[in-house]
Amino acid sequence: MSEEKSAVPAWEQRFRAARVSLPDWAEDAPDRALYVSNATGTYEVYAWDRATGTHRRVTDRPNGTTDAELSPDGAWVWWFDDHDGDEFGVWRRQPFAGGPDEEAVPGLAPSYSAGLALGRDGTVVVGRSTDEHGTTLHLRRPGAAEPVEIYRHEEYGGVGDLSHDATLLAIDHTEHGDAMHSAIRVVRITADAVETVAELDEVTGRDEPRGVACLGFAPVEGDTRLLVAHQRTGRWEPMIWDVATGAETALPLRDEQGRELPGDVSAQWRPGAAELLVEHEYEARSELFTYTLADGRLTRLETPRGTVGGATARPDGTVEYLWSSAAEPSAVRSTAGAVVLRAPGPVPPASVPVEDVWVDGPGGRVHALVQRPRTAGPGPYPTVFEIHGGPTHHDSDAFAAGPAAWLDHGFAVVRVNYRGSTGYGQAWTDALHERVGLIELEDIAAVREWAVSSGLADPRRLVLTGGSWGGYLTLLGLGVQPDSWSLGVAAVPVADYHAAYADEMEALKSLDRTLFGGTPEEVPERFTASSPLTYVERVRVPVYISAGVNDPRCPIRQIDNYVERLEQLGKPHEVYRYDAGHGSLVVEERIKQLRLEIDFVRRHLGVPGGSTGGAG
Repeated sequence: MSEEKSAVPAWEQRFRAARVSLPDWAEDAPDRALYVSNATGTYEVYAWDRATGTHRRVTDRPNGTTDAELSPDGAWVWWFDDHDGDEFGVWRRQPFAGGPDEEAVPGLAPSYSAGLALGRDGTVVVGRSTDEHGTTLHLRRPGAAEPVEIYRHEEYGGVGDLSHDATLLAIDHTEHGDAMHSAIRVVRITADAVETVAELDEVTGRDEPRGVACLGFAPVEGDTRLLVAHQRTGRWEPMIWDVATGAETALPLRDEQGRELPGDVSAQWRPGAAELLVEHEYEARSELFTYTLADGRLTRLETPRGTVGGATARPDGTVEYLWSSAAEPSAVRSTAGAVVLRAPGPVPPASVPVEDVWVDGPGGRVHALVQRPRTAGPGPYPTVFEIHGGPTHHDSDAFAAGPAAWLDHGFAVVRVNYRGSTGYGQAWTDALHERVGLIELEDIAAVREWAVSSGLADPRRLVLTGGSWGGYLTLLGLGVQPDSWSLGVAAVPVADYHAAYADEMEALKSLDRTLFGGTPEEVPERFTASSPLTYVERVRVPVYISAGVNDPRCPIRQIDNYVERLEQLGKPHEVYRYDAGHGSLVVEERIKQLRLEIDFVRRHLGVPGGSTGGAG
């Protein structure tokens, strides 16, 4: 390592080091693949010709690009073109080998994306979401100049999948008004009509709603089997549904000792449709299996302990997967034993492994992931509670540059999989109804009490921070639990829930109606009780807020409302606004944001600079 390189702090090296996503390959041209990388300093889409080893950048935009898909024959790269991160745009396409971009489906106005399906015969289905029309799906048949609308509903939905022969389309929808539990409708596409052939709805008319979601049609000509995720057992599991006959085939997944797999289970078809690739998530980690349909045999695929951030089964029988742990950076690996794809340049410095902690909370045992700084003695430490977004998401044993940066500066890091998180069963995920935000804070408070009483955390130097839903919980926590925290650092948060609902994208309005049991007009007291603005007078510590001015998820006006009230009350605060959406895809911008956050925390807590080297 050169002197110039070694002078760069390890935390900045982790952000600047190039990384890649799991490559997605064309079904009929498996040597043609797409992935996303930050190799140029901005996250963009890349085409990879595996036969020649050629890599080519497809997109080049100031604020980056991440949404892209290959046509089944590998001839075209489709990518979603929004404006400066506002997620509102149109699909464009470019030849795989390079060439000018063109509007992929002329005649469709800009919208939020609600999915895309590309058929082998040229059939295209585009999902769109707008505030005016809700969800609409548009079909363009081979040779047609203009798309036609085939579906419309005010509630959120989207494109599921096209069958292998492009005659059947699966639609994920929430027409019943429950955005947390979707249903599936399958329609047949003919020359002159679109007709419904099957419905799978586990919500309508049920006391305990269960969600179902499309995982994909069998990749075989004429096969009418659809792989479906369901919650009939109180957790996500796969099953096979023949949409032509209505037959449902349960998949009794058992490990080597004959035990059911705990946690959530997903699956995808392997080429030929005789086997499934199964991904199992449990207690913040994941593993892979192959399931043979003929004999129901589940075979474990050897992966290191950590998190699989996506996997794909190749035609040659191997499985490629994106893997990392909290201590080790990510790479695309193969069950053949090799690293398939690693970004150019140096590997990011390693970080600190996580410890698993279970704490008794008011709604059950709460799982937290804890990391201790290696160079700061036995503790107690200044501690960052970094709260994940979603809320239907979870923190995992995966490599993350943000927590690693706090560790380098001498902080312990605690991440809490509060009620609402995924991976712990449906009841845990669904627990947020009506008392939104307040429930999560109860779980965070239980872990905070453990962190202080165990000697891990210094109660005088506790930082509550997070982005998106985590930013929302940060601002809410500073007002609801004013004596518990020393500082708050909120990125792209919900700050004024009434104004947020009015301005946010339609898909999130649908989620909020489900979480709160209605609109702000219908249940104003619930929105008020869960809004950080309601408790801003009680905030006692300095607050740092960062926000994207083009954010459609946590819009800027409602953040400005909160900041204006802080100013009126004379509360100490700092605000950073940047020209992007719900976060930034530009590496230097991400570094700038975290540098500002670290500087804010160190100034207010009096914490000296931490290690600038690796984890050791």
